[in-house]
Amino acid sequence: MPELTVEEANSRVPELHRIVSGQLRLQDEVASALGDLHALIGRFPSDLAPRGGDDEGVKDAKRRVQALLRALEEGWTRVSELGGLVKDPQVGLVDFLGRVDGEQVLLCWRFGEEAIAHYHRLDEGFAGRRPLPNVARHRIFN
Repeated sequence: MPELTVEEANSRVPELHRIVSGQLRLQDEVASALGDLHALIGRFPSDLAPRGGDDEGVKDAKRRVQALLRALEEGWTRVSELGGLVKDPQVGLVDFLGRVDGEQVLLCWRFGEEAIAHYHRLDEGFAGRRPLPNVARHRIFN
């Protein structure tokens, strides 16, 4: 994962927002498709490979889940290609490796935020989030 400046990471936010928005919709579609599959066979399958004994409806449902999962994987791969580290795909939490006051940190963005305005130390998670120093100064003086 490349180290980015806050400006570089923030330049990725519009694309990140678009991707994560789609990912959250896809996650809902996967859950719905799995529910449909469960209803068809009366249980959650141990795997998604269509089997010779499956009727066409079950085979189609399995293929649909597989396609949705591939699309989901591709989306998270695209986030990684932007330099992001997916921390919580359920809420769209993404970190970028950066530097604050000379210390290597994770610049922290959550879906719905307009910009990256927080960071946390490498050994901390979301609970350790704190405002970026220039954001705090901006709030004090404006």
